[in-house]
Amino acid sequence: MPGVHIPEIGAFLLGAPKCGTNWLSDVLSQHPNICISNPKEPDVVATHKGTFNRDFSDPDYSKYHQYFHGPGVKIDCSVHAFSCPEAPKRIQKIWPKSRLIVSLRDPYERTESHWNHALDFADDKRAGVSWDDFLTAWEDGRLSCDTLYGRSLQRWLRHFSLDSFLIVDSHRMRSEPHTVLEEICKHVDAGAFDFDLRSIRNANLGSQRRPINILGKSVRSIASLVPGKLKNRVVTGLERRGVNIYKTRLLSKKIQRRRMLSEYEKDMIRDVLEDDQSLLESLTGFRYLV
Repeated sequence: MPGVHIPEIGAFLLGAPKCGTNWLSDVLSQHPNICISNPKEPDVVATHKGTFNRDFSDPDYSKYHQYFHGPGVKIDCSVHAFSCPEAPKRIQKIWPKSRLIVSLRDPYERTESHWNHALDFADDKRAGVSWDDFLTAWEDGRLSCDTLYGRSLQRWLRHFSLDSFLIVDSHRMRSEPHTVLEEICKHVDAGAFDFDLRSIRNANLGSQRRPINILGKSVRSIASLVPGKLKNRVVTGLERRGVNIYKTRLLSKKIQRRRMLSEYEKDMIRDVLEDDQSLLESLTGFRYLV
């Protein structure tokens, strides 16, 4: 694109949402040869701008370089790109040699967590819909699209070879985190690194989820006036320790309850998930038992 500085992105940390990508991005940001996007999800390349927003216009790359600060392999962590139909061909066109990291989680767990997150933060209401009923949310398509891993990966494999992908089971991040990180570093050719996992606090767990309160919104508005370079230094330092000030008790509020999928609701989506998991296995050899 004439006159537009497009950064050389080495890798994309794809979804799905609620599959541990926040933890991964926080930890990987310690590596001196890795440059994680800041904010974590620039949402530039894909039409999926988060759970609810969709923008089918051509990407605006004019400010894309501003989301990467420092040396190393640049990794865009816009996880919603995984389920976006347009993202694979857009990325292949500009970054055909990029490495792709896909973090997956048991589909029922992922769906339940994503559904709870949307309700906890009233994202559905701001989007003009109600997800209070789970099956209504599932049929909406903006919840189920991120859970249908096989369908998403099938689209990506039309533009990238299977060896471009590293598929990570999110449960392995807890059981063998150093092995997972070693695999990712090798996949993106960043070199080995001794990560300090003790300094990372995963503030995105459902049990620790805290929506921002009125005071928090005021602080965030004031923070938006701080010069970008200064704010980026402060935010990056906090993110490397897994700290989000907007999750503190002073600036946030506690979630009252967690909604669990009923056996009836699980049965209603079981056939779709089983078909999708069979597709995922046929494409990659990887599947969850559903």
